Amino acid sequence: MSRVWVSAGSNLQRERHIRGALAALRANYGALQVSPVYETPAVGFAGDPFYNLVIGFSTEQTAEQVQATLRAIEDAQGRDRTAPKFGPRTLDLDLLIFDDRVGEVAGKPLPHPDILQYPFVLGPLAELAPAERHPVLGQSYAELWRQMQLREAVELHPVEFASLLP
Repeated sequence: MSRVWVSAGSNLQRERHIRGALAALRANYGALQVSPVYETPAVGFAGDPFYNLVIGFSTEQTAEQVQATLRAIEDAQGRDRTAPKFGPRTLDLDLLIFDDRVGEVAGKPLPHPDILQYPFVLGPLAELAPAERHPVLGQSYAELWRQMQLREAVELHPVEFASLLP
């Protein structure tokens, strides 16, 4: 079984699409580890704030199969692939970590660079997997999160929306 970490974000009908993503991931992979949901400003464009979270699960699928499943879930939630990279979206699911795999999966880098770039990715990942280590840097996610907090004076505030996470 491979251990997988995925980030999820939505700023269009956020609750609906995050719920849909969680239901689809649970249907495909069974038990999930789910971080708190954080509301964060849009990055790279002016727009409504996002709901962001990190989800973990184990699977027998290959990284390529997981990536295809994530894309299908995005499509089922109405993802517009013609929209600009930095723009509003119904659902964005990014494969962050697949065991200790380093390289590319379907043209996307592993580990995902967003881990080291965005607090709304690293913070929730560090909450769920504090002792796990970044496959390239060798540092734990908890240590990487502490470093990011020192560098950037980062604060994340969870959304008080218990019914969002079934």
